[in-house]
Amino acid sequence: MIAILFILLYAALFLGIVQRVRSILSGRKGPKILQPVYNIILLLRKGSVFSQTSSIIVQLAPTISVCATLTAALLVPLGKSFPSIFAFDSDFVLFACLLALGRFAYMLNAMDAGSSFQGMGASREALFGLLIEPAFFVLLGALALLTGNTSFSGIMGDFRSHGINGVAMGVLSAFVLFNIMLVETGRMPVDDSKTHLELTMIHEAMVLDNSGFDLALIQINALLKFSIFGTLICGCLIPEGILHVSYLLIYLTVMLLCAVVLGWFESYRVRFPLVKNASYMLAISAISLIAFFAAAALV
Repeated sequence: MIAILFILLYAALFLGIVQRVRSILSGRKGPKILQPVYNIILLLRKGSVFSQTSSIIVQLAPTISVCATLTAALLVPLGKSFPSIFAFDSDFVLFACLLALGRFAYMLNAMDAGSSFQGMGASREALFGLLIEPAFFVLLGALALLTGNTSFSGIMGDFRSHGINGVAMGVLSAFVLFNIMLVETGRMPVDDSKTHLELTMIHEAMVLDNSGFDLALIQINALLKFSIFGTLICGCLIPEGILHVSYLLIYLTVMLLCAVVLGWFESYRVRFPLVKNASYMLAISAISLIAFFAAAALV
């Protein structure tokens, strides 16, 4: 229970910290840290407007997506001290499938709206999902091979016990998960959430016709993904054997650093041309494959 509570808590803070860091680095004061939450509360009070060309799919897709992501969050532990609510063998496969279900719901939402720009965004999302999922599965396979466990709780609790090899694998895993987070949440260098040019949009293009309550659900889904992947990164970096209170303090510190690094990264990194995104994601998968071979050699 503690794990999901902290994931929800930091979901409300993560994006606000990223935006604040970007503002400071560009010489501006920037919005409040809780401004994304205020925006969501404002949208929750508004009604939704639907196109005449759309069907009930557009009305259901945001709810399906946020429910899938929230269920995936129930599988994520805070290290060994705070296991996830649900833990079983190969639960990371269900985790990936739930995120894929949320992505599929967004794609249906985009295509059902009847907009050519949204359909273009959906096709790009399908391609990027196809290219980035192998990186996740190969990485978790490497950690499972190293630890002999096939659940998130077992993997995150045991792989750091392998001394310097576990530390190296943890840093490499955190790097891969950070890049996967950039792709999953549509951030630099894959996508730019601030763009208004439809020809280059990816994630934002799929939700052009959503408004009000449905748009709030879409933004909640993005915040949850930030917190979920940030928690997995913390699990790779925080050593085991730390007392509960100390672990939570270190967790909050690492999550803060993760948000600051993301804000700094987006301030000095430009978006890739669309034709280079495939090479970028294949490179992430290649790094995951290196981690797998390293784990196989250690075993």
